[in-house]
Amino acid sequence: MDKNKEITIAVVEDDENLRFLVAHRLQSEQYRVLQCGDGTEAEKLILKEQPDVVLLDWMLPGKEGNEVCQAVREAGFKNIVIMMTAKSQDVDKIDAYSIGVTDYITKPFNMDVLVAMIENKVRYFLPKEEDNVYRFGNAEHHPNIHSIVKNDKKIELTILENRILLYFLQNAARDVTREELMEAVWGYSSNVNTRTLDMHVVRLRKKIEDNPDKPFHLKTVRGLGYKFDTGLNPEE
Repeated sequence: MDKNKEITIAVVEDDENLRFLVAHRLQSEQYRVLQCGDGTEAEKLILKEQPDVVLLDWMLPGKEGNEVCQAVREAGFKNIVIMMTAKSQDVDKIDAYSIGVTDYITKPFNMDVLVAMIENKVRYFLPKEEDNVYRFGNAEHHPNIHSIVKNDKKIELTILENRILLYFLQNAARDVTREELMEAVWGYSSNVNTRTLDMHVVRLRKKIEDNPDKPFHLKTVRGLGYKFDTGLNPEE
């Protein structure tokens, strides 16, 4: 799988046996793997090396995984963060999406499922070479830098907001079901529900709409999902 050789994955896990097993499997899939077992050290490693994917354990010595994620996001890290959690931590997942976790995998996990999840995230979330710009209303969406420019002001988007907006712009003027959107944005083996999706849509509206309570662009289609109106004529 030569396509993976330029992808770097940081495996942050304090259980040495599990870290070895995960790293060994990912290396066999031709990924470049960095390893760390401490939260404080992981934060330094992530910001220095800028890995494409971070596999981040929730419970770590030094700093917990959610604290590490929040710190690197605030420092500008925009790549994929997959949190490894125990089932008892499910209740915290909604809150942690807000600090920038891309997705979760619950321990114990099947190694094939982990590899499939990573392949999906790499395909959908990592920026492509071309710098496409999408226009709607008085704004421009720059997906490669996770931002929009509206009224000459740059507004940062989270990874998930970026992916949701991009999908809407690529499918403008048609009804998009919640199920279709969740599959496109979170992809394979995702545990998200419609409440999580709607939460991200509400946050996205606050960034793109002049009046989020009466959205012009990102409209709800009752009982189905959403529809995006660019506000532009087709020839534009």
